Amino acid sequence: MADFEKKQPMLDRRHFVGGALATSALAVLAGCGQKGGTTAGGSGSAATGGTTGGTLRYYINNPTSIDPYNLMEDQGTQVGFQLFDSLTQYDFEAGELKPLACDSWDVNDDATEFTFHLKEGTKFHNGDTVVAADWKRGWERILDPETNPESPSGIGYHLAMVDGYDAFTEGEADELTGVTCPDDNTLVVKLAYSYADFPYVASHPALAPVPAVALDDFQTFFRAPIGNGPFKMDGTWEDGQYINIVRFDDYYGDKAIIDGVNFIIQKDQETAYREFQAGNLDVCDVPATQIPDARETYGESEDGYTATPGHQLMLGAEPSTYYLTVNCSVAPWDNADFRRAVSMAINREAICEEVFHGTRTPADNIVPPGIAGYEEGVWTYCKYDPDAAKELLAQIYPDGNIPTIKLTYNMDGGHKEVMDVVMASLKEVGITAEADTNEWTTILDRYDIGDYEIGRCGWVADYPIMDNFMYPLFFSTSGDNYSQIGDEAIDDALLEARATIDDAERIAKYQEVNAELGEQCWMIPLMFYTHTQVVGENVAYYYLDPQKKADMTKVELVSV
Repeated sequence: MADFEKKQPMLDRRHFVGGALATSALAVLAGCGQKGGTTAGGSGSAATGGTTGGTLRYYINNPTSIDPYNLMEDQGTQVGFQLFDSLTQYDFEAGELKPLACDSWDVNDDATEFTFHLKEGTKFHNGDTVVAADWKRGWERILDPETNPESPSGIGYHLAMVDGYDAFTEGEADELTGVTCPDDNTLVVKLAYSYADFPYVASHPALAPVPAVALDDFQTFFRAPIGNGPFKMDGTWEDGQYINIVRFDDYYGDKAIIDGVNFIIQKDQETAYREFQAGNLDVCDVPATQIPDARETYGESEDGYTATPGHQLMLGAEPSTYYLTVNCSVAPWDNADFRRAVSMAINREAICEEVFHGTRTPADNIVPPGIAGYEEGVWTYCKYDPDAAKELLAQIYPDGNIPTIKLTYNMDGGHKEVMDVVMASLKEVGITAEADTNEWTTILDRYDIGDYEIGRCGWVADYPIMDNFMYPLFFSTSGDNYSQIGDEAIDDALLEARATIDDAERIAKYQEVNAELGEQCWMIPLMFYTHTQVVGENVAYYYLDPQKKADMTKVELVSV
């Protein structure tokens, strides 16, 4: 789940194995450059009619973390993306992966070792020079359970393929041996097995460098992280209130046009949108019920991702899926036929049309369109078929005593309306669903420990490849495997796909696994996301990429 943007010499196939994998429909979804690259109106200019300076007021929910050690959901990741630069980034305009904090990378013949050549002389916000050891420190900090014993990171799976991962995470080694630093400007990553897609993994905002002070006091760094990105913290994260960031003038790339961003934390989307309408926010998500009015009032973005005056509502497609996570370790969810019946009972078209006014698409897969390897309709039980659902339920419960289920979700952001349709659909086939509501952060904690039956969830691609929708959500030891699946055959098949160097063969293997996942119905996809974000008339230029990463360096405000 995740949300972000970046320059590189052209690499031949030997130097970038698998480079064509994510060149897909998403490549034509967006039309903007990259973080640290040329701005919309030229480097440091306001050629779009905007002005330099000013502060953007941006709505977010209270994040889980803005510290790279645990960047996992889009709210905190949006902030982290501004504070930290990772090694690479996916350029949606060019349809290719490019360097960001490195100049280039090399890979050996079997894709088990990657050498990143770092940009020289880049700085942390505290003035320290960024060196290779800072990257190693940042990655080890994610994996070390002692970083924050009360709440260890849940995103270590991003590094699970690195040699020495198991020994380090199990306390058998005091370093991640697969990451070495031959000199200050060279980072070498040795993998435990072939994994041609690793440079995509290196684009995740969490896989960033951290300075030595990050190890001094966890809470201090957690509240005010010191990064290498285009913006730096202004004060500390005031829990439940705000996070302020300002332009970092010693940034190695193009400097931001605006002075900073005020991330204003609101308790829910509806409250935030009222603040936006009152002129107290510049960027906000639009509640589902307000989309038709927002279209009329603010005008729709021409490409779905770029907002300018009169074209302020962005509805571009995202590489992300809204789904119901299912605790397959408890009854009745340990019965595959029950899961299939529930899936077929849900009217996805009604959700997309009635709740989201046709701006979203019914899901037929956990992998969304636009990701190379997507196959239409491969999860057959996503098809709306209440009669087939009733037949399965009659076979499971011939006496008609279908158990009442508990549906877990947070009430804000239009989720209540979605779950109302889900519960109404289930009632039509004889399943009574009780609402089990809570705050989102509490729900995530419950998912972690399996304290739920079925609940709403969403996955935004950390990097646009099939593996990112399958390994984290279904591999037995992944921190995001909320379904409590422990299937050795699936684990082996995913590892085999990861180790396949040829693009076409690798995709074919993932497709085989995906078909099996759909047959087992270990989770229930509902719809594919689109942006539903709007900006105020005072914003001259704003870009939100398909992964929901906002390039704040190029934001321009209207001249006053």
